[in-house]
Amino acid sequence: MDVRDIRDAAEEWPARAGETPFQGRVTGVRTEEVRMPDGGWARRDYQLHPGSVSVLALDEQQRVLILRQYRHPVRHRLWELPAGLLDVPGENPLHAAQRELYEEAHCKAGEWRVLLDLYTSPGGSDEALRIFLATDLGDADGERYAAHGEELELETARVPLAELVRLVLAGELHSPTMIAGTLALHAALTGPGLDGLRPADAPWPARPF
Repeated sequence: MDVRDIRDAAEEWPARAGETPFQGRVTGVRTEEVRMPDGGWARRDYQLHPGSVSVLALDEQQRVLILRQYRHPVRHRLWELPAGLLDVPGENPLHAAQRELYEEAHCKAGEWRVLLDLYTSPGGSDEALRIFLATDLGDADGERYAAHGEELELETARVPLAELVRLVLAGELHSPTMIAGTLALHAALTGPGLDGLRPADAPWPARPF
């Protein structure tokens, strides 16, 4: 196969007996029977998810803004990038990312680019995630966002990118968004440079806006 053909392609196999046995406030569970290449049918259960955005905010000293937050399913307090749900249908992902950077870190950015797009767990969820790179950072205008729930115990830090890369490879950081964003930015800076990244309003077929 030609290396130029190495890219993901949209495709949909026939499915039947679809139902949604659970629908929560944000996500649900979908059950379907999917036609296999041998002609048989296999059951697939997966999470329905509205999609999400995240922000890798990089300051002029090459430090990344990170947050530590409790995540109950894994019983860990994880260091993560600012992130949030696309819980408004059709919401512009850039606007959502800017909102999350303000709410979680009281920060704004003058320059925005798309760092990468990914499916967080394509074998079990349809969640699509877009990670933005935000630079030219400053304090947000106005009062701080009134946090609630688990966000009341958010901790923030600014860590040199090189140190984050070391911690990722040492197995000390486990958030997939943190890992993907950190390594993608390192690859961009040591490769084509930030000008090789897509603009902030680049199309996102997984979550059209």
